[in-house]
Amino acid sequence: MSTVSLKDAKAGLSTYVDEAIRGEFVTITRHGKPVAALVPLAAAEIAQRTLKPTRRSFASYLKEFPGGEFERNRSPAREVDL
Repeated sequence: MSTVSLKDAKAGLSTYVDEAIRGEFVTITRHGKPVAALVPLAAAEIAQRTLKPTRRSFASYLKEFPGGEFERNRSPAREVDL
């Protein structure tokens, strides 16, 4: 794993891309603080799948509870006097 300044990364981008292709991680700094990383594509894809939030319905969430399916209550939610 190497660490380079943004200025050096701009000047030698192809060199650092070659490092990433070989499986190396390159940390890019700005004013001495790490701000980005150049990583192999496989590592980026794994990170993207891991961090991507999963959206699902509330009903599918309830179905995961022990006991499985719930019976729907078909009675009115409240009594209505007309």
